[in-house]
Amino acid sequence: MVQRPRDLAERMSRRKPVDDGFVRETFTLPRLKARAQARAFLDRWPAAGYMSKVESWRELPGDEIEFTMRRLKSAD
Repeated sequence: MVQRPRDLAERMSRRKPVDDGFVRETFTLPRLKARAQARAFLDRWPAAGYMSKVESWRELPGDEIEFTMRRLKSAD
């Protein structure tokens, strides 16, 4: 049986997310606002106490940055 990419995507969408103890927030902002948002996130939940960090990021057209920040749930 030949698997199509759509079949894999549908199977993966039904999976339960893994609870690894982190809360993630994804933002899409212009470059300067993205930098300010990441700094504010780390000021609110410092890396030393909450293992906070920029987990992933990518540049989009129009000088926008899409990025995901993560922190421990214990911050709630």
